[in-house]
Amino acid sequence: MDKVRIGVLSHAHGHSNTYCRKMLEFDDVELVACWDENEERGREAADAFGMEYRAESDAITDDPNIDAVIVTTETNRHAQFVEQAAAAGKAILCQKPLATTLEDCDRIIEAVRGSGVKFSVAFQMRQDPVNRKIKELVEAKAVGEIAVIRRRHCIGVLNNEAFFTGPTRWHIDPVANVGMFFDDAIHAADWFYWTFGPATRVMAEIDNIVTKIAPDDNGVAIFRFENGAIGTLFNGSTTVAGVNTTEIYGAEGTIIQDYGDGPSTMAPRAPGAAPLRMIRQGDSEWEAFHLPIPASQGERIASVPRPFIDYVRGLSEEHVSAEEGRKSVEMILGAYQSAREGRRISL
Repeated sequence: MDKVRIGVLSHAHGHSNTYCRKMLEFDDVELVACWDENEERGREAADAFGMEYRAESDAITDDPNIDAVIVTTETNRHAQFVEQAAAAGKAILCQKPLATTLEDCDRIIEAVRGSGVKFSVAFQMRQDPVNRKIKELVEAKAVGEIAVIRRRHCIGVLNNEAFFTGPTRWHIDPVANVGMFFDDAIHAADWFYWTFGPATRVMAEIDNIVTKIAPDDNGVAIFRFENGAIGTLFNGSTTVAGVNTTEIYGAEGTIIQDYGDGPSTMAPRAPGAAPLRMIRQGDSEWEAFHLPIPASQGERIASVPRPFIDYVRGLSEEHVSAEEGRKSVEMILGAYQSAREGRRISL
């Protein structure tokens, strides 16, 4: 396949616009058409990206001139539209989180397996060059066996009134999206799974601490992994700034990541600051890795379409499977259950 012809199912999630804007730069992509039940929003996106607006979703999935679809509806509707696209034989890029329930995750897995279509979940953290280097160091046991990991992933969206009063307000609807911890901590949960393997249990505290806008605004989850490591995930939707993003403590050394999410990327930093450093037992100084720091969270999000297009074209096998997408949903739903019930939850 020399060119992938794309249809978009809803622009409810703003990442759809970032994906389309980026794909306009690709010689091997044609943006064909979009559907959105909000006609004004759909037509606006169609005009912005040179697509045709279509009033019915099946006018996208039934079109033989469309090879792949991007599902960027509200999270609780992913399963419905993945099933529709898979039944039509379209390759699918599904926005994260995979779904709001494990039952819907299983519907998606069954639809993808049954149809055999190419499918991937949109997790931009897997494309960040610093995260990829961290994974490489961990797999090479550069600091020995890992004991404890702490990851902070925050975006201060609840400090922005437009987020919870404008078109994106569905993000704070517990039916459409569970909660802010669910919507955003899912990134870090996928990073934990991708880098350290499956988690077996979780304890958590998730609540509204400083706002009453959404179902929750801050949370901390502690995971135990199959390999024995302990991981702490902190996610906040009211965070203004932060630098230190990841700490990895191994038996033979330490890895530190800075500037790894929205607030910390935008926080003031010295020119030439290194986003990653490592020190091993016996070293007299830190080893710095001068990797590129994305200028914004939008730049990270824009990294999603290229590997998906390469996967659809058969140039790469890199993708996030539906089964992997279920893992992070299970981790975060388990964290919510722990916070509600005040006990450790087995995964």
